[in-house]
Amino acid sequence: HKKVGSAAPGGTLQYDDPKATQKAKRSQVLTRTEGQKKVPWFSHLPQYEKEASLSSQLSQRKNNDIHPEVLKLGLKFADWLIVGGNSRTIALLHAFMQVVRDYQSGDQDTAHDMSRNLDNHLKPMISYLVLCRPLSIGMGNAVRWLKGKISHLRNTPQMGGQEAKEYICDEIDTYITEKIVFADRIIAKHSAGKLKDGDVVLVYARSTAVEQSLIKAHSDGTKIKIIVVDSRPKLEGKKLLESLLKEGLKCTYVMLNALSYVMPEVTKVLIGASALLSNGSVVSRVGTASVALMAKQYNVPVMVLCETYKFSEKVMLDSICQNELGDPDELLSPDLCEWRGVKDMK
Repeated sequence: HKKVGSAAPGGTLQYDDPKATQKAKRSQVLTRTEGQKKVPWFSHLPQYEKEASLSSQLSQRKNNDIHPEVLKLGLKFADWLIVGGNSRTIALLHAFMQVVRDYQSGDQDTAHDMSRNLDNHLKPMISYLVLCRPLSIGMGNAVRWLKGKISHLRNTPQMGGQEAKEYICDEIDTYITEKIVFADRIIAKHSAGKLKDGDVVLVYARSTAVEQSLIKAHSDGTKIKIIVVDSRPKLEGKKLLESLLKEGLKCTYVMLNALSYVMPEVTKVLIGASALLSNGSVVSRVGTASVALMAKQYNVPVMVLCETYKFSEKVMLDSICQNELGDPDELLSPDLCEWRGVKDMK
């Protein structure tokens, strides 16, 4: 891993490091509009206005080298059309797989030549995706892994350019299968075995690992009841609720402010994770800490389901330095849509 605060492509930027943020701004492929009103507590975090079109600047850029698949993916990330750590990572790797396939190499180019050129070819694309929406720790790990595989091509000078492309694409397919697809199946198998008949399982928002675990337990004949806790503004729990109901599970849907009301009947809590740090701390969506603290208050065991590709060697000591801020307009009612014009409102 790069040192904390590194602005290297694929790394998670520590926004309270002025040198790192300045270095990242110099390498940006487009310019985002800074927020008109910033919350002082989060002033060190990037706060941007919603852009009408992020791709319009790229059309004016000389030697625009952003692949169409990456361009399309960035716009989907910016509009939150692809959400969830696993879904975003898979989409990212599939886009880069297409970049590798379409990479134009000379007839005489070897794998060594491709390794050097392809690495530089990917850098502006990664920078563009980070500007559209910051990469999660798992996505950063996947990018570093991919860059490592590309760098490894330098040790195979006898391999041709086309053969090198096929090798990288096969490795990406294997990574997705082993680190995400098979990992979720194994997690589901083990966590489903910990659920017993009569358990009342509380889950928060939506996690693919949690979803598959509950469906696996139900298919194994375990009689459980699910309480889906959700929160604004994304309301991701609704999609989880729909999925579980289609599978025939008994579910209750509540908002986060009703947590203390339903917790007394809960026997187990399952939550997903965006990352697992080296000191055992869990990084997840906002509201997860409230669920875990309430479970502790009622002596309810909490199980965290996390794939190994999301593990990180970093440590964060409760500091707000790598958080991602959403669009504040999503939390407002229509009568407050002009809040930016109100002097004392932030």
